[in-house]
Amino acid sequence: MKRFEMFFAVVPAVVALTVVRADAPHVYAIRGARVFTAAGPALDSATVVIRNGLIEAVGTSVTVPADATVIEGKGFNVYPGLIDMGTAAGLDVPAVVRPTNPRTTEDVERAKRESILRPQIEAANYLKADPPELKALAQSGITSALATPTGDVITGRSTLVNIVGPPDEPQIGSVADSRRGLLVVKTPVALHVAFTERPQGNAYPNSLMGVIAFVRQAFLDAQHYQREWARYERGDVGRSSSFGLIRPAYDPALAALGPALDGRLPVAFEADLAREIRRSLTMAREFKLTPIVTGGHEANHAADDLKAAGARVIVDLNFPARSRSLAPDADEPLRTLQLRANAPKVAAALEQAGITFAFRSGALSDPKDFLKNAARTVKAGLAPDAAIRALTLNAARIAGASDRLGSIEIGKIANLIVTTGDLFEEKTTIQRVFVDGRPVAIEAAAEPPRRTSSN
Repeated sequence: MKRFEMFFAVVPAVVALTVVRADAPHVYAIRGARVFTAAGPALDSATVVIRNGLIEAVGTSVTVPADATVIEGKGFNVYPGLIDMGTAAGLDVPAVVRPTNPRTTEDVERAKRESILRPQIEAANYLKADPPELKALAQSGITSALATPTGDVITGRSTLVNIVGPPDEPQIGSVADSRRGLLVVKTPVALHVAFTERPQGNAYPNSLMGVIAFVRQAFLDAQHYQREWARYERGDVGRSSSFGLIRPAYDPALAALGPALDGRLPVAFEADLAREIRRSLTMAREFKLTPIVTGGHEANHAADDLKAAGARVIVDLNFPARSRSLAPDADEPLRTLQLRANAPKVAAALEQAGITFAFRSGALSDPKDFLKNAARTVKAGLAPDAAIRALTLNAARIAGASDRLGSIEIGKIANLIVTTGDLFEEKTTIQRVFVDGRPVAIEAAAEPPRRTSSN
């Protein structure tokens, strides 16, 4: 009996401890820093208060709460967490299994279609739980990313995610949450299309002209699919196809194209060259799609067309570079040299044209090059405040999540970075990273002498 009495005496204490830990406030105050809100001018000697994952206060006359962990920010800069608007890090999308011994042409064509027509693939469903490759982006100040399925032609739908999820809270009387779901900020964000010149596989399409025709036909088929299902659901079953079928066959790929055709989901066209951009805008206009151009290494040469279409641009920071396989004295085509020289200048031209743009890492092998190449756009003429917006608030706007993150404003998700100086200075280091209002461990960086920026 004494053992049972001791057991029941301990249980309330354990439960109480669990509740305290679950309800413990995550409150931080970064005091006296220079704060770049991205929504307005920089604030000198300002304080940012974070509580339970959200920004509670920001300003020059903010009182530090008594329960806050104080971080002295004098001599440091605070920015919204950077947003990488295009990466496959943290995704594990299964490839289509190709038939080893196809018996008919239909088998070959069906496998090819399944590999290049995948609008139903949504990145949120294929996120790894707590992927270390996403968390590694914190070293570069990236706190959110647009997880984008890769592949040929119509590759799927992207998801805006935070690079890490909050720690598990104790759950009583319920099934445990999905860890991957804790990373998701918004899904889906956009449908992604690439006019791949030679998609894998032997069946149609196997040329650029064929791919363009295939994409156009996919949208036409999806329009027809919508009409047929609408007719069927109205009870109009008096008609039948030439095969005698009354009920339309369910097609997940064509169904997934519906939101894009209805204008509820933007379509991100992969296009670098000016002619590719114009081709994408032409298709968007034909089907009344909401266009986003991704890549955009010649977007400045199509600025008038982009402006007229109301298109937004996600500029790839994986700038063209000289191939390492070339001999040091080997010549390159003038077109290649021009493209390489032009790429860092694109962002400044888009800003001047009044076109909303953001940045992505794309296929950059080192996450640290993301910020370094963004700094190259500043050296090429982009104003620093415009570059900050492109990395933060503009990215959130393009993702349809500017009400949640992208700037340091009350009520928004507390994704923040603290730096030793101006973001685009070569010697600046990232000292602290907050995601969902919680610190993320990063590699310790040698701290240079503190300085107050004049920018």
